[in-house]
Amino acid sequence: APAGPVIGELLALGETGSAGLVRYPGQPGSAALTARTAVDLDRRHIGHNVVLMFEGNDPALPLIMGVLRPSHGWPAEDAAEHVEVDADGARLTVSARQELTLRCGKASITLTKAGKVLIQGTYVSSRSLGVNRVNGGSVQIN
Repeated sequence: APAGPVIGELLALGETGSAGLVRYPGQPGSAALTARTAVDLDRRHIGHNVVLMFEGNDPALPLIMGVLRPSHGWPAEDAAEHVEVDADGARLTVSARQELTLRCGKASITLTKAGKVLIQGTYVSSRSLGVNRVNGGSVQIN
């Protein structure tokens, strides 16, 4: 096996994204090799260069260690799907460009880019040990 990391190409992904088909210069045989991955992969990574290491130094057992970013950045059409997660141990922030929905069964909380907060459920309860304030430009009940 090569002594250090090797640059290969990701040709396809398995159904779950936990494995991919790769090809690299000097590989044994001409068929694509199945590679396990240490990083999350999705369809936009197909065709990109990947950093490979080898399990047990076996050149037929590549491991994908990362995806090399192209010098021009990721394609613009993928930017709309981008979601940011920031966690520092004390606070978790999840950001989306257009809309963010938390859903469990028939209950959901949706935040929109326009500033709307939509809470839906078969039963909604609001409780407070302190003041429970309802304030708005207008307030409608039923």
